[in-house]
Amino acid sequence: MALRALIARGSTVLETWAAGWARRRQGEDRLPVDLQRRRLYILPTRAGVAFAVLLLAMLLAGLNYANSLALLLSFVLGGFAIVGMNQCHRNLLGLRLNAAHAEPAFAGETVRLALMLDNPSDGRFDITVEVPQARTSVATLPSTGTAQLELRVPAPHRGRLRITRLRLTSAFPFGLFRCWTWIHLPLTALVYPRPIGAQPPPAAPAGCESGSTHAGNGRDELRDLRAFRDGDSPRQVAWKAYARGQPLLVKEYDGGSSEALRLDFDTLTGLDLEDRLSQLCRWAVDAEARGQRYALRLPDRELPADRGGAHLSRCLTALALYALAPEGPDHA
Repeated sequence: MALRALIARGSTVLETWAAGWARRRQGEDRLPVDLQRRRLYILPTRAGVAFAVLLLAMLLAGLNYANSLALLLSFVLGGFAIVGMNQCHRNLLGLRLNAAHAEPAFAGETVRLALMLDNPSDGRFDITVEVPQARTSVATLPSTGTAQLELRVPAPHRGRLRITRLRLTSAFPFGLFRCWTWIHLPLTALVYPRPIGAQPPPAAPAGCESGSTHAGNGRDELRDLRAFRDGDSPRQVAWKAYARGQPLLVKEYDGGSSEALRLDFDTLTGLDLEDRLSQLCRWAVDAEARGQRYALRLPDRELPADRGGAHLSRCLTALALYALAPEGPDHA
């Protein structure tokens, strides 16, 4: 066990050093990225090393016993390996990464990273895209076609999630060699606070007819149905429509009053910073689901009352970046 742990640690250190060397050699990338020969690296896999040892043993045995059949088989299999190495290198050569986009997410969930690969020539097979601490994605590209790959990157903390590098690899066709390249893009995703909190929403302003409580007085009217988004309250889901086989939809209501809620950071006494931000995030998401206007007040800024997807995005962005340095902490 100790030897295995030592080997794993050494492999991690070597991979980190190689990735840093590749970054210094290639520099920062800009889209679109073309995979040219100088940025592709190739080495034998474990199966390839075992295959080479077997070939060497066959060659030595053939020479020692002057066995022409063993020598012929050794040379044929050696040519087979060389062709496989060339095909493995060609499987990545000439590919183009046209687009890369990281979508915002809530803390504790995963950021969706979407990539668009373009293939200008013959078909490519088993192209693997990897991101540190994320599940890999495998794609096969048709001749002169494109493919979209999607990865899920864990986002444990609010703030800025910086994805420092991508790795494209291929062991096609025989698994004897692995060809790979590093791509260094300035990819950053916003991670919003987790929308949780048990405190009731702030009371409506004096004189308001509480036009945002659609479940009680019946003065609110259903305005629209929209697609479900992460953070939406299950109470707003149109379960009857979902039971009829429709997608997961959320009800939006028009209130009987234009008065807006005031979501104030300073009113959440007794909570630490992250709990305050999570509670404000919960209130903002719920108010948006009800179609109610709301304003957000933080110690360093204030957003006027409004509603809609753009307003919710501004509020969540302000909550995500509150009290962080301009560059923000990196969570890779």
